[in-house]
Amino acid sequence: MEFFKIVKVKTSEKEIRDLLKLDNLENFSSELIPLDQPKDHQIPIGGIWGEFSLSSQEIKGGIRFSLLECPNALAWTVTTGYLPSKDDIVIHLTINRLTKEDHFIEEIQDFLEDHAECLEQVFKTSSCCAL
Repeated sequence: MEFFKIVKVKTSEKEIRDLLKLDNLENFSSELIPLDQPKDHQIPIGGIWGEFSLSSQEIKGGIRFSLLECPNALAWTVTTGYLPSKDDIVIHLTINRLTKEDHFIEEIQDFLEDHAECLEQVFKTSSCCAL
């Protein structure tokens, strides 16, 4: 399954990479709680779905995050410069299932909404590509 959320914020690939670092995770997601310090592009986190290793990887247009031990292979990207909305931030979240229970889909939608709200704040308060 895949989900999209458009965040009406103008930014750049570089700014996304500069601002969305694992060591400031609490600034761009209130649903993921760091359990330790990041090491090698990974950080142990807790959240509504349990405890996982959150990984980050730079990609064309921005960054990809993934929950490494997640049985649904949950991953999402935060990018700009590409469709479906080239001038805004696009959050694209995927899981490796064709269907899921309604409550899980609602949790994903809540996660995306929270993430979008946090990203709006991060990028609107950013004045020089760093927090």
